[in-house]
Amino acid sequence: MEGQNQGEDSQSMVPTDPHGTSKEEMEKGKEEMEKLKEELKMWKKRVEEAENTKRDVHLSKLIADEDYDRAERKLTELEEQEKQHKDRMISFERELLLLNQENTELKKGIEKLKEDLKEYSSQDNSIQKKVAEMKLKFTHLEEMKDGGADVDMDTHCVFGAATKIPFRLNQKQALLTFEDEEVAQRLTKMSKHCVNLDNRTANVAVKPFELDIGFQFELHVTVSGKKINVSEIPELPIPKDWMRDKLELSFYKTEQAAGGGEIENVTYNKGAGTAVITFLKAGASKNFVGCSKYPFYAEGRCFNLCVSPDFGVQLRKFQPYCRVSKKTILLKGIPEVEEDEESVQDMIEIHFQKPSNGGGEIEKIKYISRGAAYVCFEEDTENATSEITGNS
Repeated sequence: MEGQNQGEDSQSMVPTDPHGTSKEEMEKGKEEMEKLKEELKMWKKRVEEAENTKRDVHLSKLIADEDYDRAERKLTELEEQEKQHKDRMISFERELLLLNQENTELKKGIEKLKEDLKEYSSQDNSIQKKVAEMKLKFTHLEEMKDGGADVDMDTHCVFGAATKIPFRLNQKQALLTFEDEEVAQRLTKMSKHCVNLDNRTANVAVKPFELDIGFQFELHVTVSGKKINVSEIPELPIPKDWMRDKLELSFYKTEQAAGGGEIENVTYNKGAGTAVITFLKAGASKNFVGCSKYPFYAEGRCFNLCVSPDFGVQLRKFQPYCRVSKKTILLKGIPEVEEDEESVQDMIEIHFQKPSNGGGEIEKIKYISRGAAYVCFEEDTENATSEITGNS
């Protein structure tokens, strides 16, 4: 009884909220408040994360937009480059087409030139042959001086040359060249002549003789007084500079030892096996006049080098000329006779040698009964000097 009374007394002593809320309810309210605060805090954090995510997404979008713009610009550039490339390809194709057309035209031109060359080859060979047979005539020596004194003691030679002028002599024609041009001029003025050929009188026509255009020129040859040409230099397994030094030492000798003295320069061509030796002293090259071989010692052996003068050639006073041979006449209309060609030529020569027929001494005569012949004339004498015969 006593214990039960104590319990009832303790329950009656628990404090109460003025509004009638007990302590447990207050504790429960505090816990709910804390939970709400935590939840608010959590939602704030989520909102903050959402804002950050939104900001990151917006930034990514901006970056993606920039990348998209760059990609579009790059694509545009690539499309433009592709268009330019296509344009260039089209241009190249057009140029290639034009080049192929030009190449075709050039090939046709080459073929035509080959045909022309083949057609005129015989004529070209004939021209080359005539040029090769041209003779040079030495005219004089020139002394080149500087202030009254020889500079290098060079030798200056002048040669004159003139092309032989061919004349086509046809059948039943004759050419006569007289010693005296007055005879040829007198016979030309008479125009017609009665010539006795094998007991037959023939009326032949005398025509003045005109030559085609020829060419004449001068060759000025300068033989150096300080330089010589050396050839047939052996190819040795030594450097180029060493060979040049050996050549200099070999040709650097006193005049008593058949050398040229002090050397100014040596130009050596290893591939061609040649050299040009330039001496310091003017006139030194004259020591090698008549010396076609020169001993050269190298690598324990002796070689014979070819030595020749160094000279330069200049073509001057090249000009065409046209001449009328005053000592030569052309006979036309000579009839055919039974006699042979040589006999007829003798009869023509006898007739025109007689002063009673207006003739005179004959230097040369050429008669053609059949075919044709080419008679060549030289400008300096205006006489028939050689002939090239052949049927036409």
